[in-house]
Amino acid sequence: MRDCVIVGKGPAGISAALYLKRANVNCVIVAKDYGALEKAHLIENYYGNKASGLSIAKAGEKQALDLGIDILDGEVIGIEYNPNGGFIVKTNKEDIETKKILLATGKARSKINVENFANLEGKGISYCALCDGFFYRKKKLGIIGSKQYMLKELEDLKKFTNDITVFTNGEPLEVDVDGVKVVTDKITKVIGENRLEALECSKDVYQLDGLFIAIGTPNAVDFSKHIGLVMNKNDIVVDGNFMTNIEGIYACGDVVGGTLQINKAVNEGMMAALAIKNSLKNI
Repeated sequence: MRDCVIVGKGPAGISAALYLKRANVNCVIVAKDYGALEKAHLIENYYGNKASGLSIAKAGEKQALDLGIDILDGEVIGIEYNPNGGFIVKTNKEDIETKKILLATGKARSKINVENFANLEGKGISYCALCDGFFYRKKKLGIIGSKQYMLKELEDLKKFTNDITVFTNGEPLEVDVDGVKVVTDKITKVIGENRLEALECSKDVYQLDGLFIAIGTPNAVDFSKHIGLVMNKNDIVVDGNFMTNIEGIYACGDVVGGTLQINKAVNEGMMAALAIKNSLKNI
């Protein structure tokens, strides 16, 4: 079992890992990319650096690797409670048992840029099968996605209905959905006034009672809804030690809101790491 799994390898996640490793804490970073940082063309307000976000991100990752920190290039698709204590972080490559979790993923949310989508979020469009699937028992559902995360959400939805269609929105299907209907056409419009009624694709229209979004990889907002973390809009609520309302789960960086800057993320990564280190002494 790991002492801590860090989800995300941006400034907050790397900073936390550096402090935890030096404190002899058995940690691992799980991430598939650098988040928003790698899209920054030029950063001029971070101490000692004037460079692209990608170069800063790569330098941080190299620093972690040079220190011997394990970095798993993978996608976290879920977090579950471990019956033996602690948590199980489920990735597309392996399941990791851990005592603590630090969410440092950033706040980007996967949506689709089609007509009427934003108007019907929360009105038949959901991001959490485990949270909202119960409301659609024996109903006609759609789920948008094409990868492992979509498959996990699909398995949750199957507990409530057998009438499910997978929409890949033009992307190739990368997983086996075991007999579920699949539509690979591009999505062009979400239909409905006060509530979702149907999904329009390039070749046909599909009547739906509910639509679940599971594009790409889940982020901290998705995790939070699944496991019951308290949120303030799209920010995870933490205390002075960067711990959430669930003991053992911490969050720092962009996911907790405030000024979205490297300086803040690095500092919060350090502070969260120190809190995690201290809490492990009491286990």
